Amino acid sequence: MLVYKIIDIVGTSKKSFSEAAENAVIEATKTVRNIRRAEVTKFDVKIDNDKLTLYRAEMKISFEIER
Repeated sequence: MLVYKIIDIVGTSKKSFSEAAENAVIEATKTVRNIRRAEVTKFDVKIDNDKLTLYRAEMKISFEIER
């Protein structure tokens, strides 16, 4: 029987939502093994001085628990 754990992460980018989501997965793979799925749950942006400065992608990452 397989068991999965789900964690919440946030990726950021100065260019796009797509790159923010990709950055989140890239960073997660540095410390988490056996990632099976990633789901974007929310997009938002940071605004400073009336200018969009950062794209953010909140995600749920699921990975197989090692036994």
